Amino acid sequence: MDKEYLIKKWLNDELTDQEREAFEKLEDYNSHVKVLETAKQFKASEVSEGSDLDSFYSKYSTKKQPKVKSIGWYNPLFKIAATVAVILGITSLFFLSKDTLVNTSIGEKTTIILPDASEVILNSKSSIQYNKNKWNKTRTVSLEGEALFKVSKGNRFDVVTPSGTITVLGTQFNVKSRKDYFEVTCLEGLVSLTRNEKFIRNIPAGSSFKIANGTIVFEKNSDSFPSWVSNISSFKSVPFEEVIREFERQYDVTFSIDNIDAQRVFTGGFVHNNLQDGLKSITLPLDLNYTIDTSNHITFQKLKE
Repeated sequence: MDKEYLIKKWLNDELTDQEREAFEKLEDYNSHVKVLETAKQFKASEVSEGSDLDSFYSKYSTKKQPKVKSIGWYNPLFKIAATVAVILGITSLFFLSKDTLVNTSIGEKTTIILPDASEVILNSKSSIQYNKNKWNKTRTVSLEGEALFKVSKGNRFDVVTPSGTITVLGTQFNVKSRKDYFEVTCLEGLVSLTRNEKFIRNIPAGSSFKIANGTIVFEKNSDSFPSWVSNISSFKSVPFEEVIREFERQYDVTFSIDNIDAQRVFTGGFVHNNLQDGLKSITLPLDLNYTIDTSNHITFQKLKE
């Protein structure tokens, strides 16, 4: 039988018994069988049918395609300009909103000239804060401590303290806002005082309004000029505790007051340039003595009778 005929029928699995016997007798029978067995180990590639492909293309074409942005030659310049504008805006906002803060340390006094030429003399351990960029619209100063104000005439001028707000148009006045002590002295013109958003009173020249440990005192014909500007702290009927605190602000010292009556009323004063003279000025009127250790800590003792 023809060899090619037998191979073709064998591949189609159509051999008769007689033809199969003749095919197995071929010299290269084993080779044909080996090739066929090897071919069976391979899988045909998975191919989508025509309907699947149509479905795929249909789904793909209906998907939302990303928009292609046109990038012109001017876009980099536009981005740079936008970035610069944002930076300038943030910088301007920062500087316009930034306040000026002035602090003084122990024994230090300083003079500040405000944008409208108003003058502030700041006592030791005090601070003021204001915004010079907004000054033409709002003349407002925040104060902690003590300061003498010489205000130029103009729009409303406010001094905001934790104990109240002092309002003037143009005048001279002294404000002391410390812990448990608040005092406003009008030296010229008229000042008004608002406390807890309620109007308290007008304070005319030569008068003072004082709150010490919750007690309110209004005085007329008070001293015309604050002595602390001339390096002398003076007091009139104030608790001795406030005198001691002021002494600590002018000198780098601390006090022990456990063995004395710190609420005793004191009238007098002390100098800022001599520690020993200052201590004698505040102790002798109250029949007190004192000792100072190496760390500048001062302890009071009562004079022996």
